[in-house]
Amino acid sequence: MATIVKTPSATWKAVVRMQGWPTASKTFRTKRDAEDWARGTEDEMTRGLYIRRTLSEKMTLEAALSRYLLEVTPSKADSTQKSDKTKSKPLIRLLGKYSLAALTPDIIAGYRDRRLNEPVATKLKKNSLVVPRNVGNNTVRLELALLSHLFTIAIQEWRIGLPQNPVSNVRKPSPGPGRDRRLLPEEEISLLRAVSAHSNPMLAWIFRIALETGMRSSEIVSLRRHRVDLKKRVARLGNTKNGSARTVPLSLIATNVFAQALDNPVRPSDSDLIFFGEPGKDGKRKPYVFSKTWIEMKKKLGIADFRFHDLRHEAVSRFVETGEFSDQQVAAISGHKSMQMLRRYTHLRAEELVALIDQAHKRT
Repeated sequence: MATIVKTPSATWKAVVRMQGWPTASKTFRTKRDAEDWARGTEDEMTRGLYIRRTLSEKMTLEAALSRYLLEVTPSKADSTQKSDKTKSKPLIRLLGKYSLAALTPDIIAGYRDRRLNEPVATKLKKNSLVVPRNVGNNTVRLELALLSHLFTIAIQEWRIGLPQNPVSNVRKPSPGPGRDRRLLPEEEISLLRAVSAHSNPMLAWIFRIALETGMRSSEIVSLRRHRVDLKKRVARLGNTKNGSARTVPLSLIATNVFAQALDNPVRPSDSDLIFFGEPGKDGKRKPYVFSKTWIEMKKKLGIADFRFHDLRHEAVSRFVETGEFSDQQVAAISGHKSMQMLRRYTHLRAEELVALIDQAHKRT
């Protein structure tokens, strides 16, 4: 039964007591609102659908994201931890003051549309021409994915009173076509010369390993010495993007490069990393960071549009183009969990397809 009482502050408090359920109460400005809430709560209890929404009504998205970054994000890979912090900023800026209970699908859809129409913040440099563009579809998709996982954690682990994940009812922006940027022969020669001439030999080693194995940059720089077996010619990865460990076979070139890296005479005794950086504020060494050097090098060579991750695309594409490996074998090397994802990295050059067509005609 529900009890409606007027408080000394002239508000109305509704209290619902039903056997088998915890006592529920809430205060309203009008008696009518209190009665409506009480009837709705009694109905939910009768049908077994009642959820205590007190925490979800009090916890703001900003507070929830802060807790998520503190409790959930540290369990992810280093690169993903940094990404989570970046993705949380626009969510806090535009939705941070909303309570979790107030974030409905239409509000989240409004966030999606607003972000897609926001210009990308760009740092202007002297004598540089910047072409204005809006936030990309994939950026917004990743932000919504973070928000969705936050709600999943809040419902399943934090036991925040929410009936469902509101992001699941929001249309996500289309991912768009996957990148198919290939490395031209002259570009490969120029890049190899540039990285080999760099003062730190680790940059050239990382470049050549990426091109030979298809490993991600984060996978390469996080490798420790005991993870590489030169005799068996394999690198064992425990920290991957998809969370699944895998063992990568090494070509003779990759094996020789790893041998050089392992014999690096300047490796400090306080680090087991193959590719190590300078000590941080905490005195601990983290993986070698080369992104700034890589970007400046590409610009000087006139190939600023080539990303380091495109080396992975190039390596996997070359595996496919040899015709020596099945899709399953290529996936075992690259770590792709689905053939659909693998196909994004295996576009054949049109010129090569023409040659294959000609060969097929000659045989008929």
